[in-house]
Amino acid sequence: MAAVDVRVERVIHASLHEVATYAADPTNAPEWYANIESVEWRTDPPVRVGSEMDFVARFLGRRIAYTYRVEELVPDERLVMATAQGPFPMRTEYGWEPAGDATIMTLRNTGAPSGFASVAAPIMEAAMRRATNKDLARLAGIVERRA
Repeated sequence: MAAVDVRVERVIHASLHEVATYAADPTNAPEWYANIESVEWRTDPPVRVGSEMDFVARFLGRRIAYTYRVEELVPDERLVMATAQGPFPMRTEYGWEPAGDATIMTLRNTGAPSGFASVAAPIMEAAMRRATNKDLARLAGIVERRA
């Protein structure tokens, strides 16, 4: 089974707290993730360990619905969410580090696709890397305008 592991980082010219607060709020995901169409909370906000949210996304021309559960949250440092159902169980990790007046944000997606998705894993990984770079650029634009 082919594993997918996409890790992208970007310097964002805004304070660590501003970047982390905005990015860690799943409600904002459709604004900065090009492929995410909607997020519905299953548990009450704000985000915390155990929070669950239903995401609907489009990826490689397919509609994908999945539920993320927050596994770890260290405010202004790290957020880890995972889903186990569907053809592509996924783990998403956000990390934030100070870089002077800026922030280095790392976004990592890992998973082990099954069925057809496992055959397409190399294509999916390349597409995810392109999309993730664009998503972090979009996030940077939003947060930097607010800063």
